[in-house]
Order: sequence, then C-alpha cells, then structure tokens
Amino acid sequence: MLTEKIQALSRSYFEEYRAIRRHLHAHPELSYKEFNTSKYVQAHLTQLGIPFSIMAETGVIAILKGRPSDRVIALRADMDALPIQEENNVPYASTVAGVMHACGHDVHTSCLLGAARILSELKDEWDGTIKLIFQPGEEKNPGGASLLIKEGVLENPAPTSIFGMHVHPLQEIGKLGFRPGKVMASADELYINIKGKGGHAAKPYLTADTILTAAQIVVALQQVVSRNSNPFYPTVLSICAIEGGHTTNVIPSEVKMKGTFRAMDEQWRKQAHIRIKEICEHIAKSTGAEIELNIDLGYPAVINDPALCASARGIAEEYMGTENVEEAELSMGAEDFGFYSQHIPGCFFRLGTANASRGIVSGVHTPTFDIDEKGIEIGMGMMAWLGIKG
Repeated sequence: MLTEKIQALSRSYFEEYRAIRRHLHAHPELSYKEFNTSKYVQAHLTQLGIPFSIMAETGVIAILKGRPSDRVIALRADMDALPIQEENNVPYASTVAGVMHACGHDVHTSCLLGAARILSELKDEWDGTIKLIFQPGEEKNPGGASLLIKEGVLENPAPTSIFGMHVHPLQEIGKLGFRPGKVMASADELYINIKGKGGHAAKPYLTADTILTAAQIVVALQQVVSRNSNPFYPTVLSICAIEGGHTTNVIPSEVKMKGTFRAMDEQWRKQAHIRIKEICEHIAKSTGAEIELNIDLGYPAVINDPALCASARGIAEEYMGTENVEEAELSMGAEDFGFYSQHIPGCFFRLGTANASRGIVSGVHTPTFDIDEKGIEIGMGMMAWLGIKG
C-alpha cells in the first residue's frame, strides 16, 4: 500500500530531517531576512534534483511532477523566526541572540523538505504537479503570503487547492486536528497616539490630560466587543502597550498606545474599524486632546474550504487512523495562510507536538517552546500523503 511506503520512508528519513530541523532551529532568521534559511532550502532541493525559483527575495517555490495529469495542488511551509530569546537548554538551542524559532517554522520547513524527498522518490505513483511553497515573513505584516501571491505564486501552474500545517503544543504527539470553515482570526494592529497640552499635575485644568484620555479610550474600546459585536462573531480587542509620562507630577503632552483587533467576519471587521475610530476621536474631543489613529491591516481570517477540509480529514484518517484525527478548536490567533484561502480552496491543519510526560508543553511564542520531534516524521509523511491524495 502507498500509505505504508510513505510511512516507511518517513521512518527511514526521520533522523536526517530531525537534524535539518535542529540546524534550522539553531540558526533562526527574522521575517524577510531568511537569506541563509532560503539558501539552505535551495541547496537541499538541488541535492534532491528538484527545480525551484525564487520569489519575494527569500521565498523558494519548487515544482514536482508525477505522472502526466492536469492536477495541480500546493503545499506550503513558512521559514521565519521570532524576536524572542530562547531559554531552552538543548544542544540545538538558538545561536542567535534574541531570535528563536518559537512558532515551529523550522519544523514546517523540515517537514516539507522531507515530503519533497518522499514525493520525488514516488513520482511514478501519483498524478499531476505539486507546487512546494517555502514562504518568508509569516510573522510580520504584510505577510509573506501576500507578497508571494502578488508575484504570481498561485499561477503558472495554478494550483486548485493548497494545504498547510502548524505545530500545536496543546495537542499530544501522534494527533492531527482539522476544522472546516473558520479556523483562525484576522489580525489588525492598532496604533493610537494622543497629544495635548501637558503641564503641572497640580493644575490639570490648564492641560489636556493625555493620561485620562488614554484611560478612557482603553475602557471604552471594550464596548466594541461587548456592545457592538454580534456575540456569535468571535472578536478580541486588546490594548497591549501604553507609553507616556516620566514622573509623578507632570501630565505628559503625549501618550502612545498599541493593541490588536481580531475577528472572523470580514464585514464586521470593517464595521469595527469605523467604530474604533469613532470612539477614539470622540473621547479625545471631549478631553481637549488630539488623536492619531492608525489601524494597520493585517492578515484575513483563515477559512478552510469545507469540502476540501472534509476530504483532507478523510485522507488523514487513512494515514493516521480515525482515532488519531480530531476536530481542531477555533483560535483567535492569526496566520497569513488566510491570504491563500481567499484565492483558492485551502486546508490548514494542526500537527500535535506536545508530550506532557517529557515536559514538552510550552505554547508557541514563548522562550521555552519546543516539540516532540516525532512530529517531524508524522508531518513529512502527512504532507506527502496529502500531496498525493489531496
């Protein structure tokens, strides 16, 4: 059976691709600066005899051909790391100060390289063309996916569907998670700059109190979720940074705030932006302050095509066993895979990587994040199987 061949190849190549993951983990690069990572991927593809092209400066787009057919699908992995100082005491810990693969993109890249090798060896047993997308800049606006799409990654040849996966530290190793429809939220960045006449704290009536204005805005913005949003539309608004003032008796002339707005409905997302603007401007006017608001549009929501997701889940059950494929939970986290699923049917699934017995339970974007590396064997095999059957 083909599943058994893929499983056997995944086991056979596990040590090699674990070593690749560890190399990538030890040498992380930030978004849009994945120059060495890109070269490393290119070198491995060259070694495998797989042709590729470069997009968005560091993106690597490889093409695999099986038996003659019009079928074209895409498999995607991201390559960038995060500005986090790693705290893990492991031999493959980051060697770059302040930079870490704290979101598992080293795992995604290794798995797709492993899948490429398996698919290449089995090219006489599957039909059509598989486009492998090694993507830069998932962690930072405007999102590497949007740049690749602008440069034509979904053309020549044009895939009819796309699959991607993400490590999931809340799911035990050996499990996969699929969810049709809404999976992850859109994410927009809020930048609020409040200005006003500062002055002595003993005479607030002679100032436009920027601290008071900021405090009122923080509280009032919660109405966007609690009183303006349909309760059946998942929504999050958080102010995460406030900068202003330097002492106990001076009202500052400027306060800066930063935050995030997340939603899963595009129409409501646009309406919420208008409401955020109205709240900020009206409060500033009432306190005599001036305000600058910038809503930096981020990634759209990830919406899995229901039919494609149902098919992919069935394919996963063939490979993993029904008992090891679960319904993934809804997440207010964001992923630029949403750009792809706006253009073609997409399926974004989760790869369980937790191992509580070994203490591997830290969440993504934390300095102690790590995975049970058995996930690499599962991930490369699953991506190869989806490439053949998806």
